[in-house]
Amino acid sequence: MMPGASFVNRWQKHARGYALLVLLLIVSSPTAAQEGASNSEQNVRPVLSLSLKEAIALALAPEGDVRVRLAEQQLRRMQAQRDEVRAALLPHVEASLQEQNRTVNLEALGIRIPFPGFRPFVGPFTTFDLRATVTQTLFDLSLVRRLHAASASVNAARADLERVRDHVAGQVARLYLAALRAEAALATARANVALAEALLKLARDQKAVGTGIGIEVTRAEVQLAHERQRLLIAENERRRAHLELLAVLGLPLETEVRLTDALTYTPMELPTLDHALRTAWRSRADYMAQQEREAAAHLAYRATKWERLPSLVGFADYGTIGMSPAHTAPTRTYGFALRLPLFDGGRREAHQAEAHAAWQQERARTEDLRRQIEREVRLALDDVRSAEEQVKVAEDGLRLAERELVQARHRYEAGVTTGLEVTDAQTRLQRARENLVAALYAYNLARLELALAMGTLHPFWR
Repeated sequence: MMPGASFVNRWQKHARGYALLVLLLIVSSPTAAQEGASNSEQNVRPVLSLSLKEAIALALAPEGDVRVRLAEQQLRRMQAQRDEVRAALLPHVEASLQEQNRTVNLEALGIRIPFPGFRPFVGPFTTFDLRATVTQTLFDLSLVRRLHAASASVNAARADLERVRDHVAGQVARLYLAALRAEAALATARANVALAEALLKLARDQKAVGTGIGIEVTRAEVQLAHERQRLLIAENERRRAHLELLAVLGLPLETEVRLTDALTYTPMELPTLDHALRTAWRSRADYMAQQEREAAAHLAYRATKWERLPSLVGFADYGTIGMSPAHTAPTRTYGFALRLPLFDGGRREAHQAEAHAAWQQERARTEDLRRQIEREVRLALDDVRSAEEQVKVAEDGLRLAERELVQARHRYEAGVTTGLEVTDAQTRLQRARENLVAALYAYNLARLELALAMGTLHPFWR
């Protein structure tokens, strides 16, 4: 079972703490500490140091993602509906105070006395009545089943809130990884520009000493222009990734983000398929929510079957009645009422058929979700294995490309070969760096998708 109100309270406390932490990070940035009062004179962009855990906590804050807030309100709504159903099983107590002055026509009540001078009117007279009434349902299996169904609906809403939190956390994590990839691509582009500048200098030096030709300098200049163009594209992609991350977090778009995590390779021990599936069926919030919805529909259907049984209600009242508050006498009434439903025009049969159809729908959804989870787990395991191999191949390719470039530069400096060999090695090194960035991103994304598929994303952000 999922945790109750303590779950929401715990998350609200964590979210407030993370929000305060982020606020402190913004206020205590190095620029603000060094420049001090000069910031009021210049338009300085705030700098936010942000880790993956802090980014997810911001999205799940009380005033964070609207989907989380909607799920929280749905949980409160289901709890209110459960309390409303439970109220029918609890005692109902009422108190009344009544004072009235009446004139009664006895003939209207069927009383006629054939005496001369008989007047059918009685009164006016005053009646004062102070009374308390209690009603208690003693036996009604249908109401009990409805209460169980309402409790299952509350559990489903609570699990659905967890599902929404996981969904939002997964979305933020994907955007954070995309931003890390953009950061790594930008660093790669800058390294390629630096390499192109160094090779251009080498070509000019070789030409100056008479071992190079002009076409090699031109070729190096073209390569440098190409790398600078790619650098501009990488800078734009980085800004785009940061803006998308700020937008989903609800932060001001002018905020400068400094990502504290890095796109790295961390080996992991993959679980077996059976273990991953058992973990997913036990931990996936959406699967637990669907199971609770199926249970609620089943209990609602059983409640309609019990509507044919008799119900027993106890009632009692006690009060004082008289002509005035000073002249009253106590009276009381108590008893039991047995209610036996006989015929209602087919309403119960129609209600039962509707509840049965709703239950069968939820059963079909549960089975479909179970197959979907199995498919997602299988694909995620395959993706992690493939991405891990891609990282190893990309690392080997980068080492070989770096070695090739070093050898090509030595050969070019020695006058053994032309600058074309260096340019080719430079191009392969550029491709190897990009391949490594893509492989690292694919590996980390595959790990994230596996955690989402297994329902074990919590260690990423709790």
